[in-house]
Amino acid sequence: MSRVLLVDDDFSLTETLRIGLGRRGFTVGAAGSAAEALAALETDDFDVVVTDLNMKGGTGIDLCTSIAARHRDLPTIVLTAFGNYETAVAAIRAGAYDFISKPVQLDVLGIAIERAAQHRTLHQEVKRLRSAQSDRAANSDFIGASPALETVRDLIERVAGSDASVLITGESGSGKEVVARSLHRQSRRGDKPFMAINCAAMPEALLESELFGHARGAFTDARQAHSGDMPLGLQPKLLRVVQERTVRPLGSTTEVAIDVRFIAATNLDIESAVEERRFREDLFFRLNVIRLELPPLRARPADILPLAQHFMQRFAATAGKQIDAISPAVAERLLTYPWPGNVRELQNCIERGVALARFTELGIDDLPERVRLHKNTDVVVAGSDPSELLRMEEIERRYILHVLNAVQGNKTAAARILGIERKTLYRKLEQFRAER
Repeated sequence: MSRVLLVDDDFSLTETLRIGLGRRGFTVGAAGSAAEALAALETDDFDVVVTDLNMKGGTGIDLCTSIAARHRDLPTIVLTAFGNYETAVAAIRAGAYDFISKPVQLDVLGIAIERAAQHRTLHQEVKRLRSAQSDRAANSDFIGASPALETVRDLIERVAGSDASVLITGESGSGKEVVARSLHRQSRRGDKPFMAINCAAMPEALLESELFGHARGAFTDARQAHSGDMPLGLQPKLLRVVQERTVRPLGSTTEVAIDVRFIAATNLDIESAVEERRFREDLFFRLNVIRLELPPLRARPADILPLAQHFMQRFAATAGKQIDAISPAVAERLLTYPWPGNVRELQNCIERGVALARFTELGIDDLPERVRLHKNTDVVVAGSDPSELLRMEEIERRYILHVLNAVQGNKTAAARILGIERKTLYRKLEQFRAER
């Protein structure tokens, strides 16, 4: 719980507040003057300072000014007489975080202290990220230190030296190609070409040429030899290449031996695609030798601020702008937004912020409206009013649909989160449709 320094020359009020805040879990220290408070701050660490406005030997405004100059990340709450807003505004201008009117209500003060302490925590985290060395970022493919990302890093290091095929799954924008390139760089083929092919973005004939190459004259505009979701017709050909490690270029009758490693990536529910015969099962097994699931950004919130800091520094350098920090208010918004577009959306958000920023710190107004105004919309399955209580079947239905929506319809991921078989999930979804 937060450590609070109370500053007031009224001993009885200080003692009352100290006892009340102590009962609410705060650790409370006391000082009888501004000078005594500044001395205490030099020798002890506090999360929040609560000071009276009018004191002998120095006002609360004087104390706010001194704290703002010496301890920039330490929030101060000023206690002021009811209705004395001009003085309260002066205190805010002097660096106070908040002010509370007297007589003081302990619950109101407690909430204000918690918010101020959270503000300080975010400010310190942003400061830590800003001052952190950039060496790791320069030499690493991934920014962040969440347990989920560490698991991905560990698996990449363990399998990089192998020639086994890897299947990378994850939502759009989560960084699958970054993972693939990292895997390539750490492998024995790191100095060889990395060919990234978007199978869903090419006509079938062109895709076949990209995958297997083509002989001159194989099709219109095929004037020179060329080495290079997947159509079902090409899947048997790719399966043979994966198994035999030979290719027959389009328009050629000659087999060519190849030395490659296959890394496949998809944002689809691949198991469902196999079951629905949209993807060959035998090819799936050949590619799925090693499975690497990349979690969405919302599942690794510890990576959000480091990524934001990284993107801010990159875009600021490119734009030639001096932007040194992300404000605590922006950090709070970034941490509460669900990032349906994952890392790609965060990158675009910060790029926009840097482009619009007018100061050396990213502010709330620099964020896209959807991020700035986002409010949590978590599903509530039951209330406390007996008339709102739900049947168990309805609670189950709502939660299953909530999980399915959270993973963007990926039934395999939803079944894993719910702890049930995919067949069970399919059966329940069919049941929900029938009960409409």
